[in-house]
Amino acid sequence: MNRYGYYQPETLDEAFRLKKTIPESIYISGGTDLMVRIKKRELRPRALISLRSIPNFSGIKNGKIIRIGAMTSISDVLKNSLLHEKYPVLIQAAKELGSVQIRNIATIGGNLCNGSPAADMAPPLLVLEAKVRLQSGQKSRDLPLEKFFLGPGETDLSPGEILTCILLEPPEQNIKTIFLKKGRTRMDLAVASVAAQIRTEGDRCLRARIAAGSVAPTPVRLFEVEALLEGTALSRELLTEAQQLAAKSVSPITDVRSTADYRCHLVGVLVKRALEKLLDNEFEEFGDRYRI
Repeated sequence: MNRYGYYQPETLDEAFRLKKTIPESIYISGGTDLMVRIKKRELRPRALISLRSIPNFSGIKNGKIIRIGAMTSISDVLKNSLLHEKYPVLIQAAKELGSVQIRNIATIGGNLCNGSPAADMAPPLLVLEAKVRLQSGQKSRDLPLEKFFLGPGETDLSPGEILTCILLEPPEQNIKTIFLKKGRTRMDLAVASVAAQIRTEGDRCLRARIAAGSVAPTPVRLFEVEALLEGTALSRELLTEAQQLAAKSVSPITDVRSTADYRCHLVGVLVKRALEKLLDNEFEEFGDRYRI
């Protein structure tokens, strides 16, 4: 492994200055993925610029908009009572991310900035329609998360930009969410994952947000499945149709963890299973005609 410098700035301005003056330097947060890539010689940075000591980069703040600092560890996400109450889907996903040791180090911002199609925190944040705040110097911009991912390992971060926080609107009333993941082993990357959010009134679905991971070049919203569900009376047949449409809506690859065909099949199964779990009480209420 090549030698490289290591810097720990205490302000954003100092971090920006270091990035500008040291060619081929890389920002690092938890480093749980980045260090693996360096050891494999996929990356050969001249220096690492740690963001750990910069104030206000971690923690969860309540308000009209909920703000999650990019340096908030996955373990701190799991411990936060506000997220448990308002965004349980984030808790479900955080529990599935790696081991206890990894969750203690890995950060929610780093999980997104890696640009991995398998990022566990991406699908739930997509169905929550999160935004990310990107900053460079004195300039900042807020970007919908669905526009942040550009390709495998590629995001909309400009050179020198830092993801400082994740922004969430307060949840609507009567919203239900869920996250499901299938990996080869307990702590493995997802072969496929699905997050779902729905709001119903009577036997109709008023709002649907469905997102998937590991089945496309980036984490993706399944817009066609959402359109199928919204405004439609719930039925066993509808969920089967959603399963089939989800399988057709993705473009996975074959790799060492799975084949493309299996991933297509699996994402459909996970979409149907997620909807079954979310709608279980509603199907019982409206009788056998809607029962799964």
